[in-house]
Amino acid sequence: MSVPEALQPLDELIASHAVDVPDFPVPGVLFRDLTPVFADGPAFRRMVEGLAAPQLADPRVAAVAHTDDGGPSDPGFDVVVGVEARGFLLAAAVALHTGVGVVPVRKAGKLPRERVSAEYALEYGTATVEMHTDSLRPGQRVLLVDDVLATGGTLGAALALVEELGAVVTAVSVVIELAELGGRQRIAPHAVHALWTT
Repeated sequence: MSVPEALQPLDELIASHAVDVPDFPVPGVLFRDLTPVFADGPAFRRMVEGLAAPQLADPRVAAVAHTDDGGPSDPGFDVVVGVEARGFLLAAAVALHTGVGVVPVRKAGKLPRERVSAEYALEYGTATVEMHTDSLRPGQRVLLVDDVLATGGTLGAALALVEELGAVVTAVSVVIELAELGGRQRIAPHAVHALWTT
């Protein structure tokens, strides 16, 4: 007898919906397709709730970041930053769920106004990400959200942009962490909250 989705551990729920696609986008890379999780309303809700509650904020944050009220409804961050492209879906949902704003980290050439840039290496090439220079305020607390933590290149670049703008990352929330690729170590000492580690 199968366990109802509502009672299934979150990592098992995500794993049961995700589809492995070998050799995408290049030979040798195993792509974990989360679109079936996005398409399942109850599973997507649980995933968003999990991402929104990292419960392991970086202890350095309290010393440097300000809060508006810090009351019981404070999610522990002032804004959610999402990394293109699947991170946009997740960050927007987390922001809506917690009642805060959302800021995109875009691929190069997509933002129309003054921006900061960071180049990084992927497991299959190089890329550049950007943010508008006025998208974050100094001291603003940020929850950084993406779908996968692999080598840490993309998230490391996003972290660099957030910090260049003077904001403070309280935690990094991802759906999947590919532990063998060492991304967590690459973005240390930032706190990482992964819903499914594989």
